[in-house]
Amino acid sequence: MQNIAAYLLLQIGGNASPSADDIKKLLSTVGIEANGERVDTLIAELKDKSIDELIAAGSSKLASVPSGGAGGAAPAAAASGAAPAAAAAEEKKEEKAEEKEESDDDMGFGLFD
Repeated sequence: MQNIAAYLLLQIGGNASPSADDIKKLLSTVGIEANGERVDTLIAELKDKSIDELIAAGSSKLASVPSGGAGGAAPAAAASGAAPAAAAAEEKKEEKAEEKEESDDDMGFGLFD
């Protein structure tokens, strides 16, 4: 990730085609020793490729990866009739949590005593 970040920073800074030495020099300015083999592999893989096109292709691939966030919407909508009961249960849980926190304060000693 460090190598890719350095490559992108160099490109944003105006270097259209950063070399392995450019990446190593940038990383050394922040105290990171670059792995020469990985930097060389990165340069070889990115040679003659547009970063904008690679990012767009990667974004489209990530869009097809299930993230698990959409699965909870349907059951929540189906259980809308039970929402008041769930809200009451949630309030009870919060009250119990508050009571527990208060009881922790009464242990008989203070942090700075």
